[in-house]
This record gives sequence, C-alpha cells and structure tokens, in this order.
Amino acid sequence: MRQMRPAEDPRVHVSLAGLRALEGDARRLSFLPRQPARSVLNGRHASRLRGRGLNFEELRTYLPGDDVRAIDWKVTARTGEPHVRVMTEERDRPSLIVVDQRMSMFFGSVHAMKSVTAAEAAALAAFAILAQGDRVGGIVFGDETIAEVRPQRTHAALDRFLGALAHANGLLGPQAAAPRPVSMTTILRAVSRIAPRDHLVIVISDFDEIDEATHRLVDALARRNDLVLCLVSDPFADDMPAGLRLVVSDGELQAEIDTGDRSAHRRLGEMAKGRLAAVLDWQRSLGVPVLPLTAAEETLPQVRRLMGLAPRTRPGSAA
Repeated sequence: MRQMRPAEDPRVHVSLAGLRALEGDARRLSFLPRQPARSVLNGRHASRLRGRGLNFEELRTYLPGDDVRAIDWKVTARTGEPHVRVMTEERDRPSLIVVDQRMSMFFGSVHAMKSVTAAEAAALAAFAILAQGDRVGGIVFGDETIAEVRPQRTHAALDRFLGALAHANGLLGPQAAAPRPVSMTTILRAVSRIAPRDHLVIVISDFDEIDEATHRLVDALARRNDLVLCLVSDPFADDMPAGLRLVVSDGELQAEIDTGDRSAHRRLGEMAKGRLAAVLDWQRSLGVPVLPLTAAEETLPQVRRLMGLAPRTRPGSAA
C-alpha cells in the first residue's frame, strides 16, 4: 500500500480520517423521494427517486374496510372467496455508490484533483444514505483494481467502503503506472451484477472511456433501479490552453501532443466536450438525473447546492 506523507495536501489525496470527518456535513443531505424544490433530484412534477419498495407480507381473506385494489382476483376466482394481498414497505433499500479512481481522475487545474472531488462526494452520499436508514455499499475502481463492498446497514460496512476509497485514491500519483484504462462499460456490467433491481445506484466519474454499450447499460440500470450520475469535470477541458505539450498514453503506447498546433488543440477540445455532452444528454434521452461536479470548487458547497439546500451557515448561526 502506498504510504501517505503526514503533510499530504488534501486537495491531491484524501485520507481515511478526512473522509470520516465528513459525516457531520452529510446530515442534511437526503436521497429519499421527498426532495427540496430546488434539488436536481426533484423532477418537474415528482421526485426522480422512487424510494423503498414493497414486500409481500401475507394473503388473507377480505375484511370490511380493506382496499379493493388489494384484492387478488386470481386467488379469489380459484377459492370463490375474496382474498387480498397484504404488502408492507421495505424497512430499508440497498444503495450502491460507484466511484471512479482511475488515472484519468488524477487531474486538477484549479482547486483539487477530480479523484478527490469524487471521493469526497462519495463519502457524503454514503453517510447520508446510512443516516436515513438504508443499506449502503459500493464499488471503488481504478485502472487495475476493483473493490466491492456489499450494501449493509452498518457503520462497519461504510468504514470498509471509505477504507477502499482512501486506498485506491492513495495509489494515484505522477509516478503511478499507466495501464490501459478500464472502460465504464466493464464497470457498469459489474454494477448490474450486484444491483440487479430496486437499488439506489450513484455513479461518480468523469465517464472517460464510454461507448454505445455504456449507453445501453445506463438505460438498463435506470429501468430497474434509481440511477444518479455525478459527472466530475475540470475547467481545463472546457478551455484548454494552447501552447502546452501533453504526454498521453493508452497503457501501452505513448505520444506527445502539442496544443499549440491549432488542429490538435481543436480535436482535443472537441473530444472532451463531446464526452461531457454525451453524458449530459442521458438526462434528456433516458431521464437519468446528472449532477455536475467540478474539481474547481470545494465539494460540500456544490453538493448542497445541487441537492437544493441553502449554503452552510457559520457555527453559531441558524442552519
């Protein structure tokens, strides 16, 4: 495991202690169906989150006052006596937080690394979900490692998730190997296996390495689960400076790109903006909420803003 230096800049790498310290900041965040009016998870007419499902409790004879909509007509026809299906709300709902810690995330031009923004957003979501009584787990993936924590309603499981997140984040660095990037399609296939249906799935990534298969998997996940995408970006991609010499690699081959070349500069900008546009379009075409996060700002204020909450007040003032 990579040894963290005592004076590590928290904008470059997160620590387990730093992620644990976000628990108090997550108190007012919620992923339940009832959302603040200004939350991006609150659709024009209703919440984008379905909430907990229903469990079958029992089948019994009809009693005066029972809802006629609960009558099981097949059983009624077979027995000749009215029967109703009794359903109860699930005590909790499994949630899966999928966090990108690939080398493409180890970049930041203003405030912090995208990998740090993603890790902090994931920790805030995990604490909020556990506080609302739901099970929480996650998938933390890099280019060579994937850690899975099955959803549970315990602080121990949440701590394992945070530990996996801090470890994967600590592996990133300028001297780290540059393997062939794992695709989002590969990761989403793993998500489909763990969360086949009725989960809350939150994916936090820059969505590098997407294709038409990714689009199909996002669509399938959204049909069977509550899916939320958190798109992490950096302003450098929106306004890429000219005159830079960038070294890029696919894990096997390496090349130098001069952004002073107008043609190269234009193609790089179009590629980055095209990927962002493709993910944002999933919100329109698939009805999947997309929360845009930027590495140019502190994580907590923008998460609160996206969730429809007012800016956090200073200690001692009203919340």
